[in-house]
Order: sequence, then structure tokens, then C-alpha cells
Amino acid sequence: MGQLKVEQKKSTIGCKANQRASMRSLGLKRIGDVVVKEDRPEIRGMVNTVRHLVTVEEVD
Repeated sequence: MGQLKVEQKKSTIGCKANQRASMRSLGLKRIGDVVVKEDRPEIRGMVNTVRHLVTVEEVD
């Protein structure tokens, strides 16, 4: 399996609690933070929840 590079582009101010929780679980705390996670269904689900706040790239 590959990996996903996730970068926070927008703030979580005004977002729902589940979206803030997903951002924290991904390890994103502030705008500009970048994390590399394994490409698993759980991670895909969290990214899908906050897709309007982040950008995602597939990394080998």
C-alpha cells in the first residue's frame, strides 16, 4: 500500500466537533501542517470528513 501526504489548508474554527476530532487524529493542528499517513480505509474516512480543509497527495 502507498502513503498519503495530507496538508491542512484551512482553519477548523467554526467546524463541527467530528471534523475537529478528525483533524486532531490525523495529527494536524494548524494551517500548513503536513503529515504522511498509511493509505488505509480509516485514514481515507478521516480525510473524506475534512476534505474541504485539506489537500491530499498519494506518495510512493
